[in-house]
Amino acid sequence: MRRDDEDVVEEARSVYLRLRAAFGGAKAPLGRRTKRRRTPGEGESMPFGAGRDPQTLGQSLAGLTGAMGWDSTLAQSDLMTAWHEIAGPETAAHSTPTAVEDGILRVDCDSTAWATQLRLMRTEILTRIAQRYPEAGIGNVSFSGPGAPTWKRGPRSIPGRGPRDTYG
Repeated sequence: MRRDDEDVVEEARSVYLRLRAAFGGAKAPLGRRTKRRRTPGEGESMPFGAGRDPQTLGQSLAGLTGAMGWDSTLAQSDLMTAWHEIAGPETAAHSTPTAVEDGILRVDCDSTAWATQLRLMRTEILTRIAQRYPEAGIGNVSFSGPGAPTWKRGPRSIPGRGPRDTYG
């Protein structure tokens, strides 16, 4: 063996010994030992006790999300990704849900005409949301069109109120 190989073997041996010591060390030699049965204390579980039946992954995740309080947040994100199904393909092509704030779903539209059309469809959209995603807690939907242009930045901007007679 070369010197480099001996160093590698020695390092591997030292890592093995550290891990062996950290995770329980060597087992005690087998001999005549008496087994004592231990009774579980309060809060400990028994192997075949109540609540120890196997569960599916879906059941485990549902229990975890419920315990952590994530049901509403996950339902809101599902709602955002399923906007095409809720609003319809043509309407969804011209609108995008952007946020959920205090039970209000904010939707940005391509034009003010689409925003007006969706405002007329508000009750239908809210009914679909309430049927498919009741955990989301959506109580209202706010539709907004594109904003007016701003002249606050740029080489020719001046301080002051600006052109108020145009969009007023």
